[in-house]
Amino acid sequence: MVRVVGEAAEPVAIPYRDGMTVLDVMIATRGLTRFAAGNRAELVRRDPVTGAARTERVRLNDLLRNGDMTQDLPMRPGDTLIIPQSWF
Repeated sequence: MVRVVGEAAEPVAIPYRDGMTVLDVMIATRGLTRFAAGNRAELVRRDPVTGAARTERVRLNDLLRNGDMTQDLPMRPGDTLIIPQSWF
């Protein structure tokens, strides 16, 4: 499973499939809410052996609005994409 929490239009856990990327996940969750701080999103990935979490910044606004494909990171089973709320 891959999980999306926070300010996604439809936060959800979706089955992982080979070749899945951040863009695939964002399409499945129908994008960001208007309150999302997309460029402060984080991808949390746990090491399967040690269980240690590693966090990587993902600039979702750049990916979704500007087409910056460098932000279209590959997903792995167990990943969690956290989309924070913006600070008004």
